[in-house]
Amino acid sequence: MKKAILTLLLLLPLTLMAQENEVTLKITGEEYKQLERHFSARQRTAQRNRDWASFWRYEKANAELTQTPKVVFMGNSITDNWARMHKEFFDDNNFAGRGISGQTTSEMLVRFQADVIALKPKLVLIMAGTNDVAGNNGVITLEHVAQNIQSMCELAKAHGIRPLICSVPPCAGFGWAPEVKDAAGTIRTLNTMLQDYARKNKIDYVDYWTALADDKGAMKPGVSSDGCHPTLDGYAIMEPIALKAIRKYVK
Repeated sequence: MKKAILTLLLLLPLTLMAQENEVTLKITGEEYKQLERHFSARQRTAQRNRDWASFWRYEKANAELTQTPKVVFMGNSITDNWARMHKEFFDDNNFAGRGISGQTTSEMLVRFQADVIALKPKLVLIMAGTNDVAGNNGVITLEHVAQNIQSMCELAKAHGIRPLICSVPPCAGFGWAPEVKDAAGTIRTLNTMLQDYARKNKIDYVDYWTALADDKGAMKPGVSSDGCHPTLDGYAIMEPIALKAIRKYVK
């Protein structure tokens, strides 16, 4: 069986190269089933070995913390880049950046125990939703995106950590997902939902969107490299907004 599969795998590229000469590879039904089983098994193995929520990313950093961070910033690449590009902002204030590029709210919720609660901060700033709107992990409704963020808030409060909900920064379109239409409008709607939830539940809402957005809901010129991810100039606008919200509770 293994020999048959290997032979088929070797022949497939040759078949593609020979298409212009109308050469067709014919395989029996049983051989096709063998090939299908082979790739299905590989896919199952890869799925079983996948750290879906990326716990590995901060496992070592969490274990090596020498002091309890005052604030944890939970998020995606926008938070990830922030902690990398302006490390001093986090180090000097005893903040911990726990952003992971590409992550959706579902992945953040799964790792919230490990990357926030276990660190025992006084505050957590949750900035999430960009990649849900972009469809990074498939279709999800805005209601479910909001519920994921709400669940993170509830987990934080249950462990004596004050959550702050951050607006999703503006973005008019995703370079990695150009098929997504009206990103700006969808983000605006999601932010309204988050702001409403924050107000009803007496949670501070950290509004980066208003400071970063133009009148069409896109990033203002000069504060982003791609229309979605802030540059240092963009973070320079965000940092005083974050600090103002944080200083109400943590000096």
